Amino acid sequence: MTPSEILAIARQRGQSGQTPYAGAVTPQEAYSLLQQQPDIKIVDVRTDAERDWVGRVAVPEAQHVAVQWNLYPGGKPNPDFLPQLEQAASKDQVLLFLCRSGVRSRHAAKLATEHGYANCFDILEGFEGDKDGESHRKTVGGWCKAGLPWTGA
Repeated sequence: MTPSEILAIARQRGQSGQTPYAGAVTPQEAYSLLQQQPDIKIVDVRTDAERDWVGRVAVPEAQHVAVQWNLYPGGKPNPDFLPQLEQAASKDQVLLFLCRSGVRSRHAAKLATEHGYANCFDILEGFEGDKDGESHRKTVGGWCKAGLPWTGA
């Protein structure tokens, strides 16, 4: 699929789900977009500790933006989230927001949209996905479960 086709599907998901941002992509769609459009960025809103200890997406550095939604330790909201995003991405770029399971990324995409970022998309399922029956991650949905490239901790 072309980037235009993927984004059209993502926007339709957004309309169907009445999201307060442009739409939502699957992990596979996100990876395809990143492969085809070097100006698209993934905005990883997990904590630095999560990226260091759990792993990170394996995409070119120019396409990877790390902006914590919450700070570690303590879990307090990052008061510099918007200024850090502003330094890393322009308001007209396509931005794909990623967190562990798809909760923080939705909040981040909403806030960015409210502040003038026109093309914010949530990556459904996140990096690790939901917990399975034994409370493990990376087995039910997410970037890792989809077999997409990532580097381990």
